[in-house]
Amino acid sequence: MAAQLINGKNVAAIVKAEVAAQISNLDRPPGLATVLVGDDPASEIYVRNKRRTAADLGIRSFHHSLAADSEQEQVEKLIDALNDDPAVDSILVQLPLPAHLDSAAIIERVDPSKDADGLHPHNLGLLVLDQPGPRPCTPAGALRLLDHYGIKTAGTRAVVVGRSFLVGRPLALMLSAKGADATVTIAHSRTKNLVDLTREADILVAAVGVPGLVSAEHVRPGATVIDVGINRSGGRVVGDVDFVGVVEVAGALTPVPGGVGPMTVAMLMVNTLQAALIAQQGG
Repeated sequence: MAAQLINGKNVAAIVKAEVAAQISNLDRPPGLATVLVGDDPASEIYVRNKRRTAADLGIRSFHHSLAADSEQEQVEKLIDALNDDPAVDSILVQLPLPAHLDSAAIIERVDPSKDADGLHPHNLGLLVLDQPGPRPCTPAGALRLLDHYGIKTAGTRAVVVGRSFLVGRPLALMLSAKGADATVTIAHSRTKNLVDLTREADILVAAVGVPGLVSAEHVRPGATVIDVGINRSGGRVVGDVDFVGVVEVAGALTPVPGGVGPMTVAMLMVNTLQAALIAQQGG
């Protein structure tokens, strides 16, 4: 029997409707500032989609586009100005930045209370300590999908293939936190006998950016597979999971596109709303 498909578009629509309903009760609309450095076509599309979603939900959008050869100081001055702007509740610096820029320093320049992506070291520290704060959008979206589809995490064995600070590590922390209560293993490109490890997973997450890395042989029959990969191959967008093979083995599976991707944008709006709520309540 083919796996149940986890529809991220439908769940994202629910999340966005929740955000819009709360925004309607605010004294002023939240403000989301987007910063795009350079002219990478994929980044331009991502930012355009985020701005469009923000507008649909009643969030004010403040977009700033800088040339690809912008200097570190120029980008940091812009971040400082956005930090000081009371109309801006949340700041998104679109990644990746041009190679000559110090991305870590720029992310750290963002006021942690305005961190739309939940990637500031302060907020990642709050995640490690299991304290409230903005969570990285893609991991938060993946957990919301599991919750919506009634896929239990407590007491399960989860394997996260990928150790980036954008997805793999924060998602592992969130799955193992109190309330989620999964037992989590992080695997990566140097993991030996990867198949043996992944086949033990009740919940298997692929987040490495390698098309088709996870095949049917990696998956325990009936397991839930969350495909975070976004790769372009042969003119198509594909995930890290071999969909055709895995869909016949897994119990539930996120497709690419249409799985985790829409949730990332939805959770960005959640972070923006939460930042606005805190700001309007006086911190």
